[in-house]
Amino acid sequence: MVLSISGVVLLGIIVFLFFRKDGLKASHALVCALFGFFLAGTAIAPSIKAGSASLASLLGGIKF
Repeated sequence: MVLSISGVVLLGIIVFLFFRKDGLKASHALVCALFGFFLAGTAIAPSIKAGSASLASLLGGIKF
């Protein structure tokens, strides 16, 4: 668990720096995918899933 959280923090910082520096490239996308993979194994994953489901239902309820 400690290794997973430190990996998530490291990859999160790298992803943030990639987006601040320039656009998303293929190598950046790979780091983002690894970040998501490691983030899914942490204790915050259920909160992220609930938040994204809430956002999806909110966006699905918008009428144009």
